[in-house]
Amino acid sequence: MYAAPDRMHKPDNELVDLVFDYMRERLRYAPVPLDHPGDGAHLRDALAGLLNDHGNHPADVLKLYDHELSRAVISADSPRYLSFVPCAPTKAALLFDMVVSCASLQGISWLEAAGAIAAENQVLRLIADRAGLPASAGGTFVSGGSAGNLSALVVARDTARRRLAVGPEARLRIAVADQVHSSVKNTFNIIGVEPFPVPAVDRRLTGPALRAALAADPHPETVIAVVGTAGTTNEGIVDDLAGIAEAAREYGLWFHVDGAYGGAGLFAPSVRARYDGIEHADSFVVDPHKWLFAPFDCAALLYREPRLARAVHTQDASYLDVLHTEGDEWNPTDYAYHLTRRARGLPLWFSLAVHGVQAYTDAIEAGLRLARTTAQLIRDTEHLELLHDPQLSAVCFRRKGWTHDDYYRWSRQLLADQTGFVTPTGWDGETVARFAFLHPGTTMEMVQEILDTMR
Repeated sequence: MYAAPDRMHKPDNELVDLVFDYMRERLRYAPVPLDHPGDGAHLRDALAGLLNDHGNHPADVLKLYDHELSRAVISADSPRYLSFVPCAPTKAALLFDMVVSCASLQGISWLEAAGAIAAENQVLRLIADRAGLPASAGGTFVSGGSAGNLSALVVARDTARRRLAVGPEARLRIAVADQVHSSVKNTFNIIGVEPFPVPAVDRRLTGPALRAALAADPHPETVIAVVGTAGTTNEGIVDDLAGIAEAAREYGLWFHVDGAYGGAGLFAPSVRARYDGIEHADSFVVDPHKWLFAPFDCAALLYREPRLARAVHTQDASYLDVLHTEGDEWNPTDYAYHLTRRARGLPLWFSLAVHGVQAYTDAIEAGLRLARTTAQLIRDTEHLELLHDPQLSAVCFRRKGWTHDDYYRWSRQLLADQTGFVTPTGWDGETVARFAFLHPGTTMEMVQEILDTMR
């Protein structure tokens, strides 16, 4: 019996060796294969009867995972994964993620995890400095951009309610352009605010457009915040952050910047000027599990004035009173809607400390160069058409003469042949192709191989 109560928490050297051997092999993949989407009926058959009363030998379970389950997962850390926004964690970050899991850290409070939180805060300070935020800025690591946007905009809403002396029944709106991430739109539904749509100018939210929309609205006082995007997910476009910040100051709006994908460009000198104005943000989100090469799930959430977030997110309960003491207290639970929390910023901290910040700059710049080179290749190819000059590392383009079905047929064949994972996207109602470059191991030879299949 392999899962008896008297054995569940005792050392099992065989199990440890089995898992370590598997992880060692996975970490040595070079490059990581794409693998395939799974077949539901096959997976159900493979898993049938596994969760039973008596348990199973660890080797059998690990074999099932290796031969069946892991091969029905498309690997986001493959250099041929060019869809959505990939993930390419460093080996150092992956290894330290295992250390964090082994430590069973409860990362909610200074009392329980001061060492871990001090290290996380060192990384948050590095990101805040790159954004030009003041020394007072701080925050926490959350699971992703969706959690970060939700947590920040709740603070924006409640701060506005106090300032305006209104209750939950008051109509409040937040300014956005149509390229804002879907998680922001979902947040509005959750927190009970309405979008205040601002027409985009060349696919960007701009300060003049925001100012004009507010001036034309009969009730601009109900607009409490604006969300700028530092790298739209589909196209990698950075909004007019400086202009938005100026308009936000004029109208007393909370200025939130969603940099979940593109915020890492703050570390790249070649594009740093695009982010001018981010230093005025009241809140800012960037996902290290995207372009800062950390494992899933890791997003950095920063506030210009963390005290405003504490006033909203600190949870009140008698058993939590002990967490709120004097001294160096910094409780990550006070800066987002979470309570229980992994110390998910530690793998990034370890990798930065091991490799140095310059290595991150070099890796991000590699993705930017790949996008620019690919864009020129598309311009030079007669049957392809570039849809925009890449600002960051996303490249949208069309294959002349193709229909919606052509793109989807092409995408499925690429994956079946393990040539690449490139899913179609939309552009003004039209189906087109899109590359999302992030992995430093992606080469122009791989890109050329994929483009050659579009002849």
